[in-house]
Amino acid sequence: MNLLIFLKKHDLITIPPIADETWGMEMMSPERQLVSPFFLGGTNMTISYPTNTMTEDERLMSMRGNNPHFSRATVHHELIAGHTLEYYMQQRYRTYRDYPSGFWSEGWSLYWELVLWDKKFPASPEDRIGMLFWHMHRCARIIFSLNYHLGKWTPQECIDFLVDRVGHERANAEGEVRRSFNGSYVPLYQLSYLTGGRQFYALRQEFVVKQHKMTEKQFHDTIMHLNAMPIEMIRAIMTNQPLDKDFKTNWRFYDDIDLSKSDW
Repeated sequence: MNLLIFLKKHDLITIPPIADETWGMEMMSPERQLVSPFFLGGTNMTISYPTNTMTEDERLMSMRGNNPHFSRATVHHELIAGHTLEYYMQQRYRTYRDYPSGFWSEGWSLYWELVLWDKKFPASPEDRIGMLFWHMHRCARIIFSLNYHLGKWTPQECIDFLVDRVGHERANAEGEVRRSFNGSYVPLYQLSYLTGGRQFYALRQEFVVKQHKMTEKQFHDTIMHLNAMPIEMIRAIMTNQPLDKDFKTNWRFYDDIDLSKSDW
């Protein structure tokens, strides 16, 4: 089923008509694919796929690494309800907040990977493998990036890890490592995807699954309307938690995740 139809059918989040209608697609250049070998998102969906200037081997590699079942598993992260909807809402709600953190931006988009898996969005075995591949990739990003920044692994060891343990095409693994260590991202950026996603997942467990304080749509709309901020501060607002100037983080979010209700 089409992603937007699925989101609307299950009434998971408000999708403004303009956000629904105005996203676009653009092709990634071969040069850019050397650093970003997979689809990207934002106001547009950026497609990583063969071009007429690539060699035959490069085209086959790109198609294997971005096959339909792998790519389908990235659309909800990059488009709606992921980055495209994030950008739209950030420009319209509480615009004074500007918290450039991967834990919020990447965490929110990864959170949808977890929720849609739980809701059986991947219908075929091939689509399920695609989503599991990406979840494994998110975990692998934490392992190789921290080992590199701690001085334990070389870039080549990171590439070999992605090929041998995750199953990446070698050229795509090289691009992923270039992207991670080219200076554009802070050391904890790759960790922020899965950690931020599980923070949002824990919030959903608390407010929607366990306490039934909100519907899923109310929960998701609330987060979008609060705009980017530390996820524990979102929880503080939603629980009317009193805060003072000496507040210290104390939310052990992983304790709120009930893994018995999920098979990822």
